[in-house]
Amino acid sequence: MPRPKTKSALLSLSQKNYKRLMDHIDSLPENQYRNEFPKGYLNRNIRDVIAHLHHWHLMFLEWYQVGMAGIMPTMPSEGYTWKTLPDLNRKIQEKYTNISLNEARALLDSSFQTLQNRIEKHSDADLFEKKKYIWTGSTSLAAYLISATSSHYDWAYKLIKKCMKEAA
Repeated sequence: MPRPKTKSALLSLSQKNYKRLMDHIDSLPENQYRNEFPKGYLNRNIRDVIAHLHHWHLMFLEWYQVGMAGIMPTMPSEGYTWKTLPDLNRKIQEKYTNISLNEARALLDSSFQTLQNRIEKHSDADLFEKKKYIWTGSTSLAAYLISATSSHYDWAYKLIKKCMKEAA
């Protein structure tokens, strides 16, 4: 599907990819929910992937809140750079190791809805005009939202599908 160029397309693709991910997870036999992924993957199971998505939603929402207040947010997170993402993702994975898949899913559902509401509040120009906000640099707010939503859900869907196939 082409990259969204309007608010309605951004919302639609985000919702479509989220639904596809959740429907795929729901279609798996219950005994596969806790299966460990093959060695070599940072995320060790479906719960880890769901928690990862939720945490990246939270990071985006923090960037958004700080950035819209006219302050440059620390991206991707305090103490990390884009080059140290593997370390940050390991920290995220460790943070959620003691929650259940159902808890992770509830967190993700909630943060997903918060992002959808945030998108709804903006016009096409707000979302897609490059350099409109200082904190988004040379890109648009929509580019960040696509990364945090539809593209990330597509990554998660493909990862879970691949890992379930490899583990079978």
